[in-house]
Amino acid sequence: MEPLNALVALANFVIVPATAYGAQLALGALGVTLIYGILRFSNFAHGDTMAFGAMVTILLTWWLQAQDVTFGVLPTALLALPAGIAVTALLVLATDRVVYRFYRRQRVAPVILVIVSMGVMFVMNGIVRFVIGVDDQVFADGARFLINARDFRDLTGLDEGLAIRTTQAITLVTAIVVVAALFWFLNRTRTGKSMRAYSDNEDLALLSGIDPERVVAITWIIVAALATIAGVLYGLDKTFKPFTYFQLLLPIFAAAIVGGLGSPVGAIAGGFVIAFSEVTVTYAFKKVLGYLLPDALEPAGLMQLLSTDYKFAVSFAILVIVLLFRPTGLFRGQTS
Repeated sequence: MEPLNALVALANFVIVPATAYGAQLALGALGVTLIYGILRFSNFAHGDTMAFGAMVTILLTWWLQAQDVTFGVLPTALLALPAGIAVTALLVLATDRVVYRFYRRQRVAPVILVIVSMGVMFVMNGIVRFVIGVDDQVFADGARFLINARDFRDLTGLDEGLAIRTTQAITLVTAIVVVAALFWFLNRTRTGKSMRAYSDNEDLALLSGIDPERVVAITWIIVAALATIAGVLYGLDKTFKPFTYFQLLLPIFAAAIVGGLGSPVGAIAGGFVIAFSEVTVTYAFKKVLGYLLPDALEPAGLMQLLSTDYKFAVSFAILVIVLLFRPTGLFRGQTS
């Protein structure tokens, strides 16, 4: 029974949380890699786009809750999510028209667009903080647990309980549906094929009659949807705090680069690599080892490599290692 208890403890504190976190990072990294693959620059405003989309969804969620409109056992935020995506799409389209289009037409170097995106990032961050404040905002409702620890212990007879939050299950299911829909769109529809052609060879795509402005607009709409969904899922799973999304920019970019910038499959793989690395390195393995080792060998310390305060340092370390030894990433993304 002790090995089973160890496995349940590992699933409860490492496997389940890392899987949900990995799905959130994968969705965020998909947005980054689409912008890089099609518009040829690294969008540093992506984290705050996630924050903006989540903020709009939260405000609409609060309004629905005030009208006594709920979604049963599911979070009410799922009802507000489509409207949040629409408002965020309008924002990024307006930002592209007012800001990015000018530089794109000037055919400036990608580094200029990166600097411009940093300016957009600070503006978005300021808007979100001004509108919703800087404190944690909890907006999750509905059933809290899909499986709770007490019921699991009663059902299995184990000492260790497994708890799976509803938001974690929703995150994984939503991520699977969104990724499947995105890959179907990119591979099966004429518009998706146009986007891929534009990404592979812009000049040849233009000669083929592909409208670049249409491709750019659709890209921004998809990125807005991915960012809003990722931001809302992260907020439901944890809590919403504007500055947290600014910090998420590091693991999201690390995920995109580890997988290979410009590679959607790489973005998904990179998200889970970063998530499991962060959670594993910062988890205290004392309880797990206590189940597996004899009493005489039970560790006295926490058996934790790094404190959770340093989890983003794990992303940074992985990012540096990948850039040094495999800059194209696991799936050989674009390098220019």
